[in-house]
Amino acid sequence: MAKKSYSVTIAGGGSTFTPGIALMLLEEHDRFPVDRVVFYDNNAERQEIVAKACEIYFKENAPDLDFSYTTDPEKAFTGVDFVLAHIRVGLYAMRELDEKIPLKHGVLGQETCGAGGIAYGMRSIGGVFEILDYMEKYSPNAWMLNYSNPAAIVAEACRLLRPNSRIINICDMPIDLMDKMAHMCGIKDRRELQYSYFGLNHFGWFTEIYDKEGNDLMPEIKRHMAKNGYMDGFETAGDKAQHIDESWVHTFGKAKDVYAVDPETIPNTYLKYYLFPDYVVETSNPDYTRANEVMDGREKKVFGACREIIEKGTAKGSDFEADAHATYIVDLACALAENTLERFLLIVPNDGAISNFDPTAMVEVPCIVGKNGYEKICQGQIPQFQKGMMEQQVSVEKLVVQAWAEGSYQKLWQALTLSATIPSAKIAKDVLDDLIEANKGFWPELS
Repeated sequence: MAKKSYSVTIAGGGSTFTPGIALMLLEEHDRFPVDRVVFYDNNAERQEIVAKACEIYFKENAPDLDFSYTTDPEKAFTGVDFVLAHIRVGLYAMRELDEKIPLKHGVLGQETCGAGGIAYGMRSIGGVFEILDYMEKYSPNAWMLNYSNPAAIVAEACRLLRPNSRIINICDMPIDLMDKMAHMCGIKDRRELQYSYFGLNHFGWFTEIYDKEGNDLMPEIKRHMAKNGYMDGFETAGDKAQHIDESWVHTFGKAKDVYAVDPETIPNTYLKYYLFPDYVVETSNPDYTRANEVMDGREKKVFGACREIIEKGTAKGSDFEADAHATYIVDLACALAENTLERFLLIVPNDGAISNFDPTAMVEVPCIVGKNGYEKICQGQIPQFQKGMMEQQVSVEKLVVQAWAEGSYQKLWQALTLSATIPSAKIAKDVLDDLIEANKGFWPELS
């Protein structure tokens, strides 16, 4: 009996990540059959470039696939099984301001952490809700797999304001780290790893890593971490050799120092922004941040490849390639569709998964996923150090969502003041006032 085929809408059709995700859907067709793909974006000009190139690729490689792209929500979200959402409200121009405005005040600027992450979160909540509302209106039984950043703030907003929605918030950063840990241990596929993990999104720790035979891999991984951070986890030869931007080289290397703060666990790389904010500021170029690196790198590369395909009228010999991280999204969709009961790291309401932590916090923990959703795997009690850090950060995230919902200047100021990346309430207010000016038309009015 043939498997059912699924209809998928990719929200964020003009993203540089969209071609890689679409190609991964094709590569995984035997496991997760897709007969219809729709790109949706509210930026028609940007989407047109990506979609026309993908259309040529699909005609050459999957001629039976029903592919279309649109800016019409009814066309995009009617009759779909899954919505894969990765939107960036304000595009890279606003990300650049998220990073540079805090640096002007001597505090770090980063896409999802600190003041930059708070600014981005205030823009993202409304954008994600808009897509979620479209899906619920036109395909109420669909699942939305959301990996729009900052995932922690978006997830808290969903918990508070859309508690009954069929949305699962996910992040691929722990997956990338598992790829690197697998490589450290000579394991080809990170899906062979069994793990325990707790935290918030971009704010967590691995506590156990085993191979498929149940052998403890933590001693080997700790040896690598103590010496080189995550740098030993890169392929250095062959087809899988990886090129990484300079900013990520710093991040993966700095994980050595992050690990040293608690050598009983393996940390998420983003913890460097909370544990070493002074280092981040000292090593940042306020005139050329990660946003500029992306705009001059991936942005130009992907859109250049798209334009070349369109001009030639063929995708043969193009730079298009499937995004390896997108396998996580396909794996998750497949688990929901086919009831595979696989283990995934998801961002979910705590409700006792971490027994000594706020039950209303949106935590990142392993879950078993099937057609009826997910079941959390209890992680028990967590140590005082991590608990203290998480209590501070989850309060920041809750205050941001409350500020968005209530239009409260006071609560957003409190959120920035409470962030471990900002040293005083005065600096928090100065940064906030500049961010409000920069985000006119994106944020709710604050009073």
